[in-house]
Amino acid sequence: MNTSPSSAVQDARAALGKRLRDIRKPTGLTARALAARAGWSESKASRIENGKTPPSDQDLLAYVTICGVLEDYEDLRATAHGIDEMYVEWKRLQRAGLKHAQEAHVPLYARTSRFRIYEPGVIPGLLQTADYATAIMKRIVAFRQIPDDVEAAVKVRMLRQRYLHDAHRHFGIVLEEVGVALPFRWSGRHGCPAWTPPANRRAA
Repeated sequence: MNTSPSSAVQDARAALGKRLRDIRKPTGLTARALAARAGWSESKASRIENGKTPPSDQDLLAYVTICGVLEDYEDLRATAHGIDEMYVEWKRLQRAGLKHAQEAHVPLYARTSRFRIYEPGVIPGLLQTADYATAIMKRIVAFRQIPDDVEAAVKVRMLRQRYLHDAHRHFGIVLEEVGVALPFRWSGRHGCPAWTPPANRRAA
């Protein structure tokens, strides 16, 4: 279960890029060779296929034309437009503040009975303490320069943890060691969160 709208957009872009890569590979063309035929910069095809650059309608048309799969164009185009709409909605939620973004997850949590969560870098939201969530969200607010409603957003996130105590729900959580080894804390001096390296932390 992916609970981050921004991550969902990136995952969708990566999946579209993989489809385009799978279309290109049978032709024997490298990403650089396809870019050359399309009249693009050398790295553009690679950026598109790795989900770094969203493809335009013209980019998709170039792919299917060069690779000889014109029949795939409309489906690829619809997929790309759907991703664009996801991104616009995510940006709208961000402008409205983090509380609205947190509330947007609630219906998904309410209808989910089996959670599968993988997190490589931080403690998953369902397991965060209020202080930890505050540090994370303060960082987001400072970086994105969005309305500061962190206190209200943290309350929503904490309320979602009630699902952990529902016996009818099942959770599979994989957390990389770095997510535990690099804890966030709030630093009022610089107006941003910081983390304490393991070597500098005192033993409990």
